[in-house]
Amino acid sequence: MNLFTGTRRRGGTAAGEGSRSVLRALAAAATVAALAVSVTSATATAAPAAIPPGLSCDTGKHAIDEYTGFALCRNNGSQTQTFWVHLVCGWAPDVDGNHVTLRPGESGQSTAHCGKIGTGIGEIHVRP
Repeated sequence: MNLFTGTRRRGGTAAGEGSRSVLRALAAAATVAALAVSVTSATATAAPAAIPPGLSCDTGKHAIDEYTGFALCRNNGSQTQTFWVHLVCGWAPDVDGNHVTLRPGESGQSTAHCGKIGTGIGEIHVRP
């Protein structure tokens, strides 16, 4: 019985039934593939951006809190430089850390914290 019209179907062919089930299977496979692509692209992590010239930096997540990220940098150049950490936070807004100014030869750290509503840190960048 057709639920939309309330009528019964009479004398359906086997070929019609087979093609309908094939179409349903294809539609289900396409839906699963589309969801897999969107989930993969949402959780994929791109390579971090290049570190500004003259700085050597280590970046990472806090050992206890995965929502806190840092950039620990040393100024190997001959001029004073300012940097800060930039965190890509998934579903929460991206955040910037404190601005740190280093004279030649000095080291310093910038720290930022992603909101708990997000999926955590996806990328960590050092910005000049």
